Amino acid sequence: MIDFCHYFFGDLPDCPLLSALLYNKNRGDYKVIGTRPIRHDGLDKVLGRALYGADVKMAGLIHGAVLRSPHAHARIIKIDTSAATAIPGVLAAITNADLPSAKEMSSANIIADNKALYKGHVVAAVAAVDHNTALEAVNAIKVDYEILPAVTNVDQASASGAPILLEGLIGDHLGENVSNTNIAQHFRHEFGDPDEGFANSTLIVERECQMEMVHQGYIEPHNATAYWDPDDRITI
Repeated sequence: MIDFCHYFFGDLPDCPLLSALLYNKNRGDYKVIGTRPIRHDGLDKVLGRALYGADVKMAGLIHGAVLRSPHAHARIIKIDTSAATAIPGVLAAITNADLPSAKEMSSANIIADNKALYKGHVVAAVAAVDHNTALEAVNAIKVDYEILPAVTNVDQASASGAPILLEGLIGDHLGENVSNTNIAQHFRHEFGDPDEGFANSTLIVERECQMEMVHQGYIEPHNATAYWDPDDRITI
């Protein structure tokens, strides 16, 4: 909040937002609002003592690793996990065929079904007694691919004759079902009178802008640890 005030209002003493929250004498009998509470986890984090999900270590912990597609668009002809499961310490190997079916291709988003749809798409996973064994196992998995033409931006994907990524997709284009398309949904919001707006404008600027994908950063990796105890209870 202080950085926000400094950026938008200049020096802190002149920040109206900070003054309203911290120095308002009429704030009443609030215990938290208008105060500067100490973050209970702050000290541990700045000293490096805080434990994150990836820091959890348990006896008998099973480690997983995944094999990812090196291709942006490829049909999966065959996956052979036999060499991986033969490695000592490997407990299991799975592909999409081992997952329960789910609606709207949800299972294919977890592990690729018949096609890899982007570079890095998971095609198989293994569980092993330790991390290094799991990595060795995924490298032993053999995958035969038929490399297909890829589309790398919206214009390519929506162009006429573009390679179809999801062959079973039925698109909703302004209420009409459309097959053989990469456009999942086309909808329109209409309000106002644009012709009148342009006619009354003193300046009209037309530009086409393109932005790269933006994704937030994390202070810890995505992870989860599950403990299945002898009483048949799972703690995550």
